[in-house]
Amino acid sequence: MSSDSLIYLDGEFVKESEAKVSVFDHGLLYGDGFFEGIRVYNSRVFKLQEHVDRAFAAAKAIMLNLPMTKEEMAEIILESCRKNNLKDGYIRLVVTRGKGNLGLNPRSCPKPSIICIAANIQLFSDEVYEKGLKLVTCSLRRNSSNNIDPQIKSLNYINNILGVIEANRAGADEVIFLNQNGVVAEGSGDNIFIIKDGVIYTPPIYIGALDGITRKCVMELAEKEGYRVCEKEFTLFNVYNADEVFLTGSAAELIAVTNVDDRVIGNGVCGPITEKLLNAYREYRNSNGTDLYQ
Repeated sequence: MSSDSLIYLDGEFVKESEAKVSVFDHGLLYGDGFFEGIRVYNSRVFKLQEHVDRAFAAAKAIMLNLPMTKEEMAEIILESCRKNNLKDGYIRLVVTRGKGNLGLNPRSCPKPSIICIAANIQLFSDEVYEKGLKLVTCSLRRNSSNNIDPQIKSLNYINNILGVIEANRAGADEVIFLNQNGVVAEGSGDNIFIIKDGVIYTPPIYIGALDGITRKCVMELAEKEGYRVCEKEFTLFNVYNADEVFLTGSAAELIAVTNVDDRVIGNGVCGPITEKLLNAYREYRNSNGTDLYQ
């Protein structure tokens, strides 16, 4: 990221080197807030309205009053891209509870802090998309919806980060989180799909997974391609014995998984249905989105 990049911070655009938050911000002190990760393709912001809607839903869930309308938030995102002449890249929208005191009570925070970063993104190589990822099952369980609902992209990502640490220690690319009942939930930052006998399965949101925007887009594209898509609970047994496995997320888009807990998935390379869906997704995202420079 360039040091002269401009960051939106509470009503103004400032240089990256000058973008600062208070040490009393409850986002820093307690992870009290949420974020969105958004992609930009060909000078278009992909699924802008869906991301703004999800941000407002997260704000409502944690009782944080946003000082703007959805239209105003969308314009902040668009202008962040324009200020940085971004045509392809990644946007990180961050909302914190704001500055308060050292107590937990959010009532001490009179005003939330809104941050928007528009920058380039480091992508997986074409080789990784062809060979697929290696996953291991995380020893930790995914946060329960009874505690912190994974549908909220909370700033408190310790559960996810501990999963990434386990992946690093195992020499893997990502982890699979199970929920409290031992059912497959998601990855540390991705939704998971398996394919068996031509049918595509993904865990239902209520078991403990993010309601992923890329997830939903891929499901819709798969149905248009003539595939049956089912939201259904499944276990590691089903993952190990799947014909194909793939992950979805704003950053990774759609990427094959070819090894899980040292079990080879399919033929050990990106499968034909996964490849077809990846191509369909890329074709769709290349020609859809909110135009930045119209």
